[in-house]
Amino acid sequence: MHVVSYALFQCRFLAFAILDPIDFLALQSIRKSLHDLPGSNYLASWDFTSDPCSFAGVYCASDKVVALNLGDPRAGSPGLTGRIDSAIGKLSALAELSIVPGRIYGSLPDSISQLKGLRFLAISRNFISGNIPVTLGRLRRLKTLDLSYNQLTGGIPRSIGTLPELTNVILCHNHLSGSVPLFLSHGLTRLDLKHNALSGSLAPYSLPPSLQSLSLSWNRLTGPVDKLLSRLNHLNYLDLSLNQFTGPIPGRLFSFPITNLQLERNSFSGPVQPTEPVTIPTVDLSHNRLSGHISPMFSTVQNLYLNNNYFTGQVPASFVDRLLSASIRILYLQHNYLTGIEISPTAEIPLRSSLCLQYNCMVPPVQTACPLKAGKMKTRPAFQCKG
Repeated sequence: MHVVSYALFQCRFLAFAILDPIDFLALQSIRKSLHDLPGSNYLASWDFTSDPCSFAGVYCASDKVVALNLGDPRAGSPGLTGRIDSAIGKLSALAELSIVPGRIYGSLPDSISQLKGLRFLAISRNFISGNIPVTLGRLRRLKTLDLSYNQLTGGIPRSIGTLPELTNVILCHNHLSGSVPLFLSHGLTRLDLKHNALSGSLAPYSLPPSLQSLSLSWNRLTGPVDKLLSRLNHLNYLDLSLNQFTGPIPGRLFSFPITNLQLERNSFSGPVQPTEPVTIPTVDLSHNRLSGHISPMFSTVQNLYLNNNYFTGQVPASFVDRLLSASIRILYLQHNYLTGIEISPTAEIPLRSSLCLQYNCMVPPVQTACPLKAGKMKTRPAFQCKG
């Protein structure tokens, strides 16, 4: 009996000896501050009479914890609640820290900045509040920072922008304010700051040309961005909608490998002149102050929103050809100052295509269903169409 007990003791001792004692104590503190939400049994495996390296979400290399992926990652799992204990900073070899969606609350502990080898930090869709710690700028090896869908306030620390190895910054759906800092990483490919309260303008060299995805929508950003956008020739996704940007839209932007271009609801002005046929599937330039003639280069776009601007003149014939062949799915031209379109009144618009022409300086030659927001007026008053 005594021999068996001693053997068990030895096994347990050896199991603990695998892990550095500092890491062991840090995990205990982290466990005390976290709890399963109803329906979750995730933390049941965190039994400190067994090897902590076998706990759910704990990954070790040698005697150190190198990754913590906390919470059941399966879709629909309830997640965790509680706070992130400051003991997290004691896990000196930690390279990856993630917490699945749940109800983690409180602020991010400054001690995270002690994790000099941290490369991946993702705590999204929780209830993290307070400011983003300025000290995160000490994480010089950080590649991904995802704190999206939380309740963070204050500004984006300038120190974040100086991190040299950043590839992904996702801070959307918070309550962040202030300006967008200068980002220096030449490897940055994704920047998502949408749905915040950011303000100020963007300097021509504030973002690196390595960017492939840029989302700044639903903020209060101002000023021209034509020089900045002209440099970002690797973009495949761009959403600047619902801001107060001004100035021209550079023609060369439409030759970038973008699949979705959202510039609606700003104050962009002047003519829009792509340099070649536009192959971007969806282009939304609606609700701006754009003017001049509509370029025939846009007739190759599948979903085109040019409504609520100041466009004038005739709609190019190439649009009609592509609309009738169903190559164009959506063509919204309402609420402009257009004077004509060469289309037969008996032309049949394909069922899978949508055309809206109302409230221009012409009587729409074909009757089509328009969005409810277009209103009921078919034509502009004559006095608005003079000159």
